[in-house]
Amino acid sequence: MLEEGSGAYGPTHRLMVNGREITDVNELSEREYLRLFAKRPGMYIGYESVRGVVSFLNGFDYAARHHGGQGLDGFREWLLTNHVRRESSLAWWALIENIALPDKEFGTKRTPEQEAHVLAVLFDLLDTFLAERETAA
Repeated sequence: MLEEGSGAYGPTHRLMVNGREITDVNELSEREYLRLFAKRPGMYIGYESVRGVVSFLNGFDYAARHHGGQGLDGFREWLLTNHVRRESSLAWWALIENIALPDKEFGTKRTPEQEAHVLAVLFDLLDTFLAERETAA
């Protein structure tokens, strides 16, 4: 999706996504934007943590829906149907943690390795969901 280059973009570096030059963030699909975010969440929120990423995604969801986009609409239900396969009252982010760390005791602190694993699973599942949604549209 994001074409590799120097890793930086700005006045002297072009941002290329899917073979096209992006000059305005509004040119990106929701999936493209979130893939860029997943590549460097610390650049967007200042640090990399599950809590920070979840907060960002919740804000993204609200803003997208407020401006006519789909945001994360249907993501929780998709997780329940495709990965949990049972009813649950958990929020989407808690479902992700249960999928990523099925043996972790609720309420215990995540290790740095677990934190990285939850983020990897989150971004993978989110991209799969968004890809399926794009294909269905």
